[in-house]
Amino acid sequence: MENYTIEVVTSSVRSSIEAERGGAKRIELCGALATAGITPSAGLFLIVKKYVKVPIYVMIRPREGNFCYSNHEFEVMVEEIKYFKSVGADGFVFGVLHEDATVDIDRTKILVEACGNRPVTFHRAFDITPDMSVALEQIISTGCQRILTSGGAPTGPKGIEMIHKLVEQATDRIIIMPGGGIRPSTFESMLTPKIKEYHLSGRLPVISNFQTPIFDMNWAETDAEEIRKVVGFFTRDKR
Repeated sequence: MENYTIEVVTSSVRSSIEAERGGAKRIELCGALATAGITPSAGLFLIVKKYVKVPIYVMIRPREGNFCYSNHEFEVMVEEIKYFKSVGADGFVFGVLHEDATVDIDRTKILVEACGNRPVTFHRAFDITPDMSVALEQIISTGCQRILTSGGAPTGPKGIEMIHKLVEQATDRIIIMPGGGIRPSTFESMLTPKIKEYHLSGRLPVISNFQTPIFDMNWAETDAEEIRKVVGFFTRDKR
């Protein structure tokens, strides 16, 4: 299987470097990954860009919580796109919904236009839309290049049947990229020649030497070996 892309979502310099070392072909950079990601800081982006050579797509999400944004929040999203475009972002990731969880076509089009020639991924906000078949066609109409999805399930492996249906519906009009809970142990169940891009974090726990009963001092980082195991599914037949 050739022409595949492993995209790794990261929220630190360390994880981004590990992702590239492991064989990731693209990074989705965000902040606060434990809350499903928000827009990363300017400093984080600039330092990751300094040390990582693969393309970096920037998450544009002004806060945690739902994907229905106020006028002020939407203004923030537009300005964030303008800024990150000016400092070298290779692409963008966002998702905007109405209160009924349907795709906000008009606002998505405005954001896509703000991205200029940078490709756009509509993220897993897609997974909570009431009719993913309809949402797929709406997202195509906005000019997005791909959809990140777990098939409406808690994880990509659990939603694989719906993901296959979405791939068939999309044909070559938009890329369907499975994500959510994909690990080396579950990755083989996701493999099909019709899916060319996959999204995962490859994170493992990091246990801090400094502990306190007040706060959880542990966290998680992408591990190069976890990414390497997934990349191995594509390269093993060539060795």
